Amino acid sequence: MRLQTFALLISGLVTVSLGLAGCANGGYSSALGGGKPQVLAGSAPAAGGAGGRAGTVALLLPLSGADAGLGGAMRDAAALALAPAGSPELDVRDTAGAPADAARAAAQAIAAGDAMILGPLTAGETLAVATPARAARVPVLAFTSDPKAAQPGVWTLGLTPEAQVRRLVAAARAEGRSRFVALLPESGYGHLMAQALERACAEAGLATPGIYFHGTSMASMNALVREVSDYANRRGPIEKQIREARAKGDRKTANDLAKQPIPPPPFDAVLLADTGEQLAELSSLLPYYDVDAPAVRLLGPALWAQPAARAGAALKGAWYAAPDPAARAAFVAAYSAKYGNAPPPLADLAYDAASLARVVAHEGGARGGALTASSGFFGADGLLVLQPDGRVRRGLAVFSLDGKIVAPAPTRVGEAGS
Repeated sequence: MRLQTFALLISGLVTVSLGLAGCANGGYSSALGGGKPQVLAGSAPAAGGAGGRAGTVALLLPLSGADAGLGGAMRDAAALALAPAGSPELDVRDTAGAPADAARAAAQAIAAGDAMILGPLTAGETLAVATPARAARVPVLAFTSDPKAAQPGVWTLGLTPEAQVRRLVAAARAEGRSRFVALLPESGYGHLMAQALERACAEAGLATPGIYFHGTSMASMNALVREVSDYANRRGPIEKQIREARAKGDRKTANDLAKQPIPPPPFDAVLLADTGEQLAELSSLLPYYDVDAPAVRLLGPALWAQPAARAGAALKGAWYAAPDPAARAAFVAAYSAKYGNAPPPLADLAYDAASLARVVAHEGGARGGALTASSGFFGADGLLVLQPDGRVRRGLAVFSLDGKIVAPAPTRVGEAGS
């Protein structure tokens, strides 16, 4: 099923886990020009003829330990991308999922003369690899989704909170919404979503959003939603009129007033980040305090693609941003034909990283601007654009909770959310 495959992909992309310029970008500048993004699948291999190779690139993955199965599948995906003659050769090294082992593997790959590092898998490993890689000026295409690991010369290919929130803000703006608030869990992920919303609103020229964090208790969530929604002031005047009508014995007027809708809250879009039981509890409070559609658009993380993540939640009219699964079909078909089974989540990232290595080898290296081409690339999950500061912009679609696309994924730089 398309939606089931999509949910599995999002689960993998999300759960694995700053604006610099000038000399601070480590020498990586964005290539000039725009135009159509380069399609990674089937793009031209490096020069060197049918029998030649364009150097080597390191692939750092957990090939032992708890994630060995995933590591093996990602290795296969990278090998598939570099199958064409003239592509760089893979220097595969085991990180065992440990930062110390990842740093050691990176140092060995650099000493062996590898031109680029693909991987590692997690944020901790990426931060450990970044030090030797940046010292040697060897670019890193990491598979983590944690934006804290991004830095000049180290790109995070995973689906970050920033990529999701930027697309949601663009889609909400397109329907006329401009007043954003966030009701987020007091957690590391909640704070990343908050930072992403602040940045997206600033880039869009919108007012600074209201950012609020809640605890895990129903009481703390209730108090926060009541306060942020300004419910007392919105409902107060109507309640006063109802009391006055009842005091006069005018039941009809009192009943009519009780049915009267209260004014909307002082915002028209709310970003949430909870999942599971906590999301169900928080979302039940929103309509109680008249924070609901159509006056307010609810926005949430790509994890909402999984029905289990939003089970029992009251999310009428909610949206989330994620890759369009249709973009992944060609990669799934190629991987399945080669290996006899469908690729697991995150294999897409290894395929795209290896494809980028092939493009870079063909076009003169990372420092020639090939990696940070302003027109970007079209990979296994759609448009991606590598920024000089290590961030990666992605072209994401916007979905309603029934899996229908309400805003298509951008296919070129400059379209909404890209």
